[in-house]
Amino acid sequence: MVLLELSVTPMGVGESVSQYVAKCVELIDRSGLDYRLNAMGTVIEGELVDVLNLVRDCVELVAREANRVSVVAKLDYRAGHIGRLNDKVASVENKLGKKLRT
Repeated sequence: MVLLELSVTPMGVGESVSQYVAKCVELIDRSGLDYRLNAMGTVIEGELVDVLNLVRDCVELVAREANRVSVVAKLDYRAGHIGRLNDKVASVENKLGKKLRT
């Protein structure tokens, strides 16, 4: 399983890109993979091939309306572990002894 933090940004379409982000998040939501949206990107958990295919699909979706697309992706592969999208946060909260704003 992998965790992948993803940010897909169209270039040359103006200052606000939330409409493009919304389209990508809708695609991610329909994928059935577990994810968390945050202010700077989206973290997705799943099998490597499924997550990478989803990245490709998001880029191609945005590229339909923008001639240039910037992608930032950070991937954490760890064999045999699932549920890390929640477990990693819970581990830090446990060490601090309190709930954090997530």
